Amino acid sequence: MKKIYPKSKVEVRDWEVPFYDLFLNIITGGRYASFIAEVVRKINIEPDDRVLDLGAGTGRNARLILPYLSGSGNYLGMDISRAMVGKFRKKCARFPAARIVQARLDREFPLRARFDKIFISFVLHGLPHQERERLLERIGFYLKESGQLFILDYNEFSLDQMPWYLRSGFRFMECPYAFDFIGRDWKQILINNKLNDFQEFLYFFGYVRLLRARREGSG
Repeated sequence: MKKIYPKSKVEVRDWEVPFYDLFLNIITGGRYASFIAEVVRKINIEPDDRVLDLGAGTGRNARLILPYLSGSGNYLGMDISRAMVGKFRKKCARFPAARIVQARLDREFPLRARFDKIFISFVLHGLPHQERERLLERIGFYLKESGQLFILDYNEFSLDQMPWYLRSGFRFMECPYAFDFIGRDWKQILINNKLNDFQEFLYFFGYVRLLRARREGSG
């Protein structure tokens, strides 16, 4: 699959998909499984929630989310990669409630339902900022009045103040969009998109953040 944004590193090419979960294990020092399990616990999924997972990947996160849902709950994943969607379906085959659609996040979603919780994991930093803003507008539309958005991504920080070995790794791994992402005030951006009531959880020495925001006007 040809990259939509050549400078981005969040678009996974088909040949990378079989190694994607291994790569996450390596870059987190073997901590990814426990880390993402803790993140899912912080989302506080209720049995009857409707959950939308943007950039659902191989289904690794879905397998942690789905056991929290009852028969009246609903999970839907979206991913741009046909290979990722295929991997997801194999990994989540034993979960009847697991659904995924192949779709671009930078275009209108092929959806009608609205959701209690929307989760987006390590996607926003890999998009040009104007596409992030458009995506947040769509997210706001698809959240219920009581809905919550959970963004798992880099925290805001100064690259120059990182230890040299982390700074070198970040520069090697990441794209120009990520350098832009870490310098922006994301709470203010979310407020501008009618999302507020923030709660945050920090990981990996504070460089990674789970940021919860609630749709404006909800209780």
